[in-house]
Amino acid sequence: MKKIFLLTLILSNVFPVIAQDASYWQQEVDYKMEVFMDVKNFQYKGTQELIYTNNSSDTLKKVYYHLYNNAFQPGSEMSVRAQNVSDADARMVKKTKVNGVELRENRIENLKPDEIGYLKISNFKQDGVAATTKTIGTILEVILAKPILPHSKTTFTLNFDGQVPVQIRRSGRNNSEGVALSMAQWYPKIAEFDFEGWHADPYIAREFHGVWGNFDVKITIDKEYVLGGSGYLQNPNTIGHGYQEKGVEVKYPKKTKNLTWHFVAPMVHDFTWAADPDYVHDVVKGPNDIDLHFLYKNNPKIIENWKNLQPLMVKAMDLFNQKIGNYPYKQYSFIQGGDGGMEYAMCTLILGNGTLQGIFGTATHELGHSWFQHILASNESKHAWMDEGFTTYVENVVTNEMAVKKVENPFKQNYVAYLNLVNSGKEQPQTTHADRYDENRPYSISSYIKGSIFLSQLGYLIGEDNLAKTIKRYYQEFKFKHPTPNDIKRTAERVSGAELDWYLTDWTETTNTIDYGITAVKENGQNTIVSLERIGRMPMPIDLQVEYLDGTVESFYIPLRMLFFEKENPSRSVGTEIKRTVLTDWAWANPKYEFSIGKPKSTIKKVTIDPSGLMADVKLDNNVFEVK
Repeated sequence: MKKIFLLTLILSNVFPVIAQDASYWQQEVDYKMEVFMDVKNFQYKGTQELIYTNNSSDTLKKVYYHLYNNAFQPGSEMSVRAQNVSDADARMVKKTKVNGVELRENRIENLKPDEIGYLKISNFKQDGVAATTKTIGTILEVILAKPILPHSKTTFTLNFDGQVPVQIRRSGRNNSEGVALSMAQWYPKIAEFDFEGWHADPYIAREFHGVWGNFDVKITIDKEYVLGGSGYLQNPNTIGHGYQEKGVEVKYPKKTKNLTWHFVAPMVHDFTWAADPDYVHDVVKGPNDIDLHFLYKNNPKIIENWKNLQPLMVKAMDLFNQKIGNYPYKQYSFIQGGDGGMEYAMCTLILGNGTLQGIFGTATHELGHSWFQHILASNESKHAWMDEGFTTYVENVVTNEMAVKKVENPFKQNYVAYLNLVNSGKEQPQTTHADRYDENRPYSISSYIKGSIFLSQLGYLIGEDNLAKTIKRYYQEFKFKHPTPNDIKRTAERVSGAELDWYLTDWTETTNTIDYGITAVKENGQNTIVSLERIGRMPMPIDLQVEYLDGTVESFYIPLRMLFFEKENPSRSVGTEIKRTVLTDWAWANPKYEFSIGKPKSTIKKVTIDPSGLMADVKLDNNVFEVK
């Protein structure tokens, strides 16, 4: 009864939010799956019932499913892509040099038949009637037995046979850290259909997109294995392994070989789990009475790190709640998955054998994705910067607040990395699909770093207080939805009153750069004339600071005409307010700008554009003029 009440409570808090805007719609799914996992040959069989609700105005004549496991086969698009990209993921392609010649060993191509991944579908029916299916790589195309009319439901049933691949990245078995099963993207997952149409992207490199719904999953597996993942365990007193209620002793019949784990995950767009017979399982209380689960290998070398991680993640979750909004579920799991770090519904799979600092950094980033992707479910494939970048931004804020020695600008290294990308000549617009960047490094900097700067620089534009309000309002208005880039822009506009379409366009849809410079500081009687120029294509308002020889400081603010906004004096928020003069605005069409300081040049020590370092100017050496 307790869990049924919890499910009802969560759903009752979700759907009113979705219903606020009558023009917005999204599809709904209800999954029921029963799976048997054979831990000897790493093969599994399952059944799936999916109730699909078409909330669109379209009549759907076919649907698509993702079969992600099929990527881990020789000849797959993932394998071919890894072979041909110059900076291939080291987990996928091992590079060696023989007599000066680079050799590339493609791990997917070397997989044997009993090591590959696959997902085979059979007996597909729609409302009991057979439908026509066709497997195309990692996509299942289904020609429906009957069209799904607008605002109607249909039920799909199918059987599936899967094989867990030797782990190469994210999902698989027997990885380098010895974790038996990391079961990510393991089931037939219906593709997203939204106002743009179907998103039946093949699994080539990275990122996912899914339909919001409820999962009811039963997993039967060897009784020695400990599981963790998405959802709430419905039968903890039967399972044991640290899940049972306090004081309950679980005793299995002697002949019991397998246990069936029953999970329910309400209002998520994914379901992930991991299993190992050697997991240690700890549970600690997080903020708002949330259970934080930690599952990691019983390895003496890492146990202390994982114990020390636990109070850190309690604090991190509390700070994420403060900066964004309260985490809405009652459980979250940190699971040693043995490969990198990846966010999933109500959990993360991360590497577990590193230093405490390394594990903490990964765990904090992946926890942040619970807000930016698993509550605010943007399309990662098309707008990776919205989840990776926004998560990186808040991660930087949270880790800086938790640091013993805090820094004034926790985003400084992001600007350095972005500048390196610009100077490399390899930058591509952030509108580039995540799979179609020329190289992996430009993708990473564009999504994680430039995406983070979108927010930190937005704070430069509209003020830090307005940025904080924007993030919280964005969360409240778009949680459990699929927000787009326009949604974060419009939220910032509503909060601040600024016009930001130019910012979204230039920063995310082009590779235009920001470059302003001080061209001259000249004496004009008892006044000083400062001359500026805009060199880059992308416009910005200008914060300019003047330091005088007597130690005093004064600031000048040049509004950007197309912003139609004047931000508060930034120094006001840090306690020591610096005198600020607001000058006439600067129109983009004019590359030159001059203004007058009411003091002679002989009193001036230094003039600096953007002393905060939050404007992503790509050439900093012309931003400072020191009077000699």
